[in-house]
Amino acid sequence: MDALIISTGLVAVAEISDKTMLLAICLAAAWRRPSAILAGILLATLANHALAGAVGFLAAHWFEGTWMRWVLGALFLAFAAWALIPDTFDDCPPDRKRRWASVLWTTTTAFFLVEMGDKTQIATAALAARFAEILPVVAGSTLGMVIANAPAVLLGQAAADRLPLNWIRFAAAAAFAATGLWVLIAG
Repeated sequence: MDALIISTGLVAVAEISDKTMLLAICLAAAWRRPSAILAGILLATLANHALAGAVGFLAAHWFEGTWMRWVLGALFLAFAAWALIPDTFDDCPPDRKRRWASVLWTTTTAFFLVEMGDKTQIATAALAARFAEILPVVAGSTLGMVIANAPAVLLGQAAADRLPLNWIRFAAAAAFAATGLWVLIAG
């Protein structure tokens, strides 16, 4: 249960103001197909984070020992620093007349590719390594992505302009730093 809750919370907070959230806002503003965009986010995140979770799970079983704790703790502290760096997304797709299925697959593809190597994907791998569990970590990180991106899709740019992104970015950094310290201290 801890793996699910911690994965959900960390990814939800870390995702706010991330480039994939900016992509969600952009797609919502351009295509006005929230159900297709949310379904695409869900599919892409499940695939991407399942891959990351499998890598983390395997790493936890192949690489054991004290040094693994130090690597994971350092990774989470690096995520804390990374979370403080704001993402930008300059170009939105101009076409507003796309069909539902087209928006779904475009969103799925875009989110899958944009999420590759992103802090939430790497955090999912690190969480799977920390907890040595794939399903609760992937379920939690996917839920966190949906929790963070659903309001962005449903409320669009108006919500993004009103959110205190600097404070949210700081909260994400603090959550990653606390997790890193917890891994280092508690083992």
